[in-house]
Amino acid sequence: MYLRTLMKSQQGQAIVEMALVLPIIILLLMGIFEMGRVGNAYLTVTHAARHGARYGAVGGSNTEITDKVMQAAPTLDQSKVAVTIEPLIRSAGGDITVTVAYPIELITPVLSGIVSNPVLVKSAVVMRLE
Repeated sequence: MYLRTLMKSQQGQAIVEMALVLPIIILLLMGIFEMGRVGNAYLTVTHAARHGARYGAVGGSNTEITDKVMQAAPTLDQSKVAVTIEPLIRSAGGDITVTVAYPIELITPVLSGIVSNPVLVKSAVVMRLE
């Protein structure tokens, strides 16, 4: 008889433990998901900046460089991508810097309260002009 009452109390304990641990696990999973999204956006922005800088290093104009950056980042919202090209007037042997910035909106409500929303993902690539 004593064993039965002990077993019943164990079932309630498991539910309480699950109620305490489940929010922490869900928060960790949401954090992993958001970090994956931000990491993917960072890799895409870096890749696009590298493409733009390479095209500018071989003599592309600012409009062509911006087009190459947009082509290299098809998964990003094109209206939010900011491309900065320096210097405006270039000569052989100098450097060109292509900076690409993209604000990524966090979709997890709990994390957007902790971290600034949107997160600005930015990458700059410097190459020597040929």
